[in-house]
This record gives sequence, C-alpha cells and structure tokens, in this order.
Amino acid sequence: MNATLLGVRRLDHPNLDDVPLAKALSALGDPVRLAIVRGLSDGEEHQGAQFEVRVSQSTLSHHFTTLRGAGVVFIRPEGTRCWHSLRPEFEQRFPGLLAAVLAQD
Repeated sequence: MNATLLGVRRLDHPNLDDVPLAKALSALGDPVRLAIVRGLSDGEEHQGAQFEVRVSQSTLSHHFTTLRGAGVVFIRPEGTRCWHSLRPEFEQRFPGLLAAVLAQD
C-alpha cells in the first residue's frame, strides 16, 4: 500500500515473519520476476528501467509489487524514481532459498 507522509512517498514492506513460504515461492516462480531477482542478486540498487525484460512498464511495476509483497525486494522511492534491491532479511527468513532458485536456471 502506498502512503504519503509530509509529501514524501513511502512504500510499505511486509513483516517477513508474516510472509509464508508459499507466497515467496509463488513470487519467485514467474520467469520475469526470476530475471529481476537475478539482476538484483549483485547486491546493488537498480532502477526498474535497467532490467531488460520484454514487458510493459505497468506489468514491470506489477512484478515489483508482487516481489515486494512477498518480502523479496525492498523498493526505495527517490523523487520520481524508485530504487530496487533484494531484502537482506529475506535470506534470514528463508535461508538458501534465493540461491537454490537462482541455481536452477
């Protein structure tokens, strides 16, 4: 859910204790989302436009929203842009899951 605080856009990220394994696996089961996660696995922040996936901007936003809702990514708004990164806490919640999923491709 988007919220505004003193004119600054803020995105809510789920408490990872509330994210079931099935939701995380579902988010990681889509080829486009998997490509996004692979791109973010370098540990850096990226803007959505940096990902070479063949989907519209609105579909790409939907994929990022799904990944955020599953606790996989952190999205940091900055002005009119958003920066995306993997949530380090995800590894603590589901140890080895990202590595295992990324190794399967």
